[in-house]
Amino acid sequence: MPNTLAERFADYAINLRFEDLPKEVVHEAKRLVVDSLGVAIGALNEEPCRIARGVAREYSAKAGATVFGTAHIAPPDWAAFANGCCVRYFDYNDTYLSKEPAHPSDNIPAALAAAESIGATGRDLIPAIVLGYEVQCRLADAASIRARGWDHVTYGAFSTALAAGKLFKLDAKRMRHAVGIAGVASAALRQSRVGELSHWKGVAFANAARHGVYAAVLARAGMTGPAPIFEGEKGFEKLVSGPLTLAGPFADPPQAQRSDADYMIRQSCIKFYPAEYHAQSAVAAALEIRQKLQITDAAAQIESVKIESHDAAVDIIGSEPEKWRPTHRETADHSLPYMVAVALADGELTSRQFDPAHIGDAKLIEFVQRVTVVRNAELSAMYPQAVANIVHVRRKDGREATVRIDYPPGHARNRLPDNGVEAKYHAVADPVLGKSRADKVLAWAWKLDEQKDLRELFPLLAIEK
Repeated sequence: MPNTLAERFADYAINLRFEDLPKEVVHEAKRLVVDSLGVAIGALNEEPCRIARGVAREYSAKAGATVFGTAHIAPPDWAAFANGCCVRYFDYNDTYLSKEPAHPSDNIPAALAAAESIGATGRDLIPAIVLGYEVQCRLADAASIRARGWDHVTYGAFSTALAAGKLFKLDAKRMRHAVGIAGVASAALRQSRVGELSHWKGVAFANAARHGVYAAVLARAGMTGPAPIFEGEKGFEKLVSGPLTLAGPFADPPQAQRSDADYMIRQSCIKFYPAEYHAQSAVAAALEIRQKLQITDAAAQIESVKIESHDAAVDIIGSEPEKWRPTHRETADHSLPYMVAVALADGELTSRQFDPAHIGDAKLIEFVQRVTVVRNAELSAMYPQAVANIVHVRRKDGREATVRIDYPPGHARNRLPDNGVEAKYHAVADPVLGKSRADKVLAWAWKLDEQKDLRELFPLLAIEK
């Protein structure tokens, strides 16, 4: 078939050049590398990250990539998996909201692993990161696969295959084969994010990225893939997504990207709190109310909490019974009632609020039962341009407060300044690496476009011999 979507992806990928990127796009890529490295460092000692790191260390490669936290060189697909687990696990990396939500900085560890495996430079890596954002976010704009029972990470197999293929300098033909190989076995079940959640919630994209990088490795070696992968009789559109009509450079005919605003990387939102993105504005509102009502003991002082939210938030983090009685982090950071309640109780939302002992506190869980979540049609109509929540709190003495926030800190329409990104980075990285070493990683990331040898980063991240 002429002019298939895979062909359009391939043509864009091979023609995207660092020299053509607006300076704002390059800077945003560096900001997101800073953000991603910070949350990855913070998660290095978490259980699923240690598990993934241990498995990846079982395999070695001559032309591989470093597993974060170690000096071990693993095959690039395994490094993409282990490192991707770290970036994603805290649920603290960026978010893009559309028909299908996404966390597009999940593409960064995959691109970094592919880049290191071939000795690429920072100027090679940045266009691959931009490409990953472009593909995943445009697919998220085109169709909600969540509504059809599939997980959003399904799109990540395509974006990471293309990002790796870009770094491997695949020609258009082999790039299309990489897309086909990635797509034919890409569909991930939405069960990852339903009910009582597991480690897999935080590592599902890392697995998609492992598959994407592997597809590019195979295509580089000459393996051919099925086509047309999207439009075919038993292809992705028929079985997974439904019809896909993409905008921007993947439209038919393509639309030119003339300014930084035309690139999807500039439309992603950096998280201010380590929580599922649809809760960000609700947490910010709760913290504001806590000050207004002078809450010092939420369980003793608050009679009721009502959250008015949009459909996506209610469906994903505010409707299942498990969300009112989380038993571990994976469910708690995807629980709208828990996160609002603990913010009111503690006056903050950090990783401390997801410690197992804190989640299991009987007094806190009893307080969570006083939280109700209701749908608001006006807020739903504003989504995804806004991710609004309205929080109402009534004290037992009759005092009340209501706060509405449409664009939480870090939203693309309420951007964090660079020093805000740095403050978040230090908050999660310093406790693991110490400030001196964390400063060196930060300085390296801000000069990513000047880095000639990406391998210089990894000794700075090592926590294991």
